[in-house]
Amino acid sequence: MGFSDEGDPVSGQTDHFGVVASEYADFRPRYPDALFDWLAAQAASHALAWDCGCGNGQASVELAKRFSRVHATDISANQIRLAEQGAGVDYVVASAERSGLPDHCADLITVAQALHWFDLPSFYEEVRRVGKPGALIAAWTYGTVQTDHQAVNSVVQHFYRDVVGPFWPPERHHVETGYRELEFPFTPIATPEFTMTQQWTLTQLLGYFRSWSATARYMTENRTDPTLALEKVLLTTWGDPQQPRKICWPLSIRAARLDGGSDLSIHVSKAASAL
Repeated sequence: MGFSDEGDPVSGQTDHFGVVASEYADFRPRYPDALFDWLAAQAASHALAWDCGCGNGQASVELAKRFSRVHATDISANQIRLAEQGAGVDYVVASAERSGLPDHCADLITVAQALHWFDLPSFYEEVRRVGKPGALIAAWTYGTVQTDHQAVNSVVQHFYRDVVGPFWPPERHHVETGYRELEFPFTPIATPEFTMTQQWTLTQLLGYFRSWSATARYMTENRTDPTLALEKVLLTTWGDPQQPRKICWPLSIRAARLDGGSDLSIHVSKAASAL
């Protein structure tokens, strides 16, 4: 992720990630298959999913394995240019508030790690326009990384909060609170718990830290890469830097059905309770 002065001329939304789109694509953790299986299981039909704020497209390509077509939008032209390609995915440079989709066409609307950037009232108006009656909307986020080594976790927390912490944008607060404080004007449905898990080397973990928007802003203002000093400290606690460690990110999910889906909501509640 990275800060840029490039913004969407219609919504005024800033492209925070375009300048490091390559790092973003290379070092983002992968969402679990179980998440997409659950989303598909809740959909009454599987004709179209809109993946809003798609970034590098990692959610888009997984949705395309379960839906006939995925309309994947992002305001960052660089993100779209470098997005992961997949059959059935149409990538479009567009804001969250103007998807380019016709009325009442989407069976599923997803927002992966991006809801906190949107003009929410305008986005939700677009959701109601684009979604079919009973369509599912699901937004998820993940916070600070956790490893299987407590000493490594302590170093990472210090880097996150004290080194690059002052360079996080204000919207980061909503990531840290799991979107609980964000406006979500729909009747929620129960969701299972999901966790992203990777086996990463130290090099891969450092690449992930370089993809943070706060790291990018730190580098711009200080003319130095803060992960170089972080690497020296982590080398004393990690062990063999080529030895992969288990890396986890618990997901926080908010999901709901659009008006008109009361019967389907009963089905969803039963399905979620069975998981």
